[in-house]
Amino acid sequence: MIKVIDGTLVPECVQVIRESFLTVAEEFGLTQENAPRFTAFSTDENRLFYQLDVQQRLMAAWVDSDGKIIGFYSLFPQSDRECELGSLCVLPEHRHLGIGSRLLEDSFSRAKKAGFSQMKISIIQENERLRRWYESKGFEHTSTEKFDFFPFTCGYLQRKL
Repeated sequence: MIKVIDGTLVPECVQVIRESFLTVAEEFGLTQENAPRFTAFSTDENRLFYQLDVQQRLMAAWVDSDGKIIGFYSLFPQSDRECELGSLCVLPEHRHLGIGSRLLEDSFSRAKKAGFSQMKISIIQENERLRRWYESKGFEHTSTEKFDFFPFTCGYLQRKL
């Protein structure tokens, strides 16, 4: 079941995000030292509360039958018509069961209801498997950018809603 997140669930969401993105960090050799701004290392309760309360991000999670959060995403308004999908993730032991796809479809639906017509996302450009997955869901690659604070290239994709 997908549930909108309130402040009481932020600590559990932080754990899900960090654990989920840690597998990506391990796959691409990212560490706290060489990529301190990467999601697996930079997400904490203060950051999520800021995103929820100040940035007014909609946050949603996949909650299993035991009430445990096993997936997450956020939507960040970029303009009246565009939003950014952030931190879409599923705990490693629950991947490849369609949960990520269902969270993504939910994000499309909520973004449309909020009046957005375009969704953007950023990923590790070198993560070809993830890029192909997003492209299979209608996203198109728009650009790349290399930052000094990341040992990878950021890839940007967008999708019309």
